[in-house]
Amino acid sequence: MATEGHAPTASEYVVHHLTHLNNTGHAQQNIVDWTVINLDSMFYSIVIGLVTVFMLWLAARKATSGVPGRFQGFVELLVEMVADQAKGIIHSAESRKFVAPLALTVFVWIFLMNAMDLLPVDLLPRIWEGIYAAGGGDPHHAYQRVVATADLSATLGMSCGVLLLCLYYNVKIKGFGGWVHELFTAPFGNHPLLYPVNFAMQIIEFVAKTVSHGMRLFGNMYAGELIFILIALLGSTATVFGFVGHVVAGSIWAIFHILIITLQAFIFMMLTLVYIGQAHEGH
Repeated sequence: MATEGHAPTASEYVVHHLTHLNNTGHAQQNIVDWTVINLDSMFYSIVIGLVTVFMLWLAARKATSGVPGRFQGFVELLVEMVADQAKGIIHSAESRKFVAPLALTVFVWIFLMNAMDLLPVDLLPRIWEGIYAAGGGDPHHAYQRVVATADLSATLGMSCGVLLLCLYYNVKIKGFGGWVHELFTAPFGNHPLLYPVNFAMQIIEFVAKTVSHGMRLFGNMYAGELIFILIALLGSTATVFGFVGHVVAGSIWAIFHILIITLQAFIFMMLTLVYIGQAHEGH
């Protein structure tokens, strides 16, 4: 993070906090590099995913027909909200048996991953620096990012998963032949001269929906993470004004960010339902 003997500059501090722990041991050099695996994003997304599944399993296990407790009541509220949204978008009751629980899991999973942004900026990275140094590594190169949804590779990975589900339901509902026919005849009609144009438009639609689905979540969470980092810099000015500004700005942004992390989880869930719902419909 800084050369030995002096504290990091503001730019070094920001760059350090925006660098992933990956399998190469150094920062990613290119925008697209298939050889790089961001280990921190993988770790936190998997751990939080397991926590999500455990929480939902625990709620189902403790569910009673009597007066529900606070935890059960909250989970039932989420289940009812997601079920109502799924029923209004996906009209196949058979499909909703899988899609509705999936949407609920996606919402809780992304919300918890987003909520990692509310932790103090230096908390987990400092802990990791200590562990890294204890293992003989250079703590200045102990990179750690805890918000998996601020990693474009993670959000695009999730949106690609939604794309695969859309392709699956296109084939399941319409049949492989029916779906291929739709690829070449929609949206401009069934004419041989229009087949290439229709096919190109269909591919563009699939790509655009997938990229925008992942980019929207990434962009909002990356911006939120960056603002927290910049606010943290105020606390390093060693002045009363900087400390007060750090506390006030951090508190205001954290309160506002609660809305953002919830809204982004809801939007990702809703678009998942919408895209899978579109796979059930013909042009």
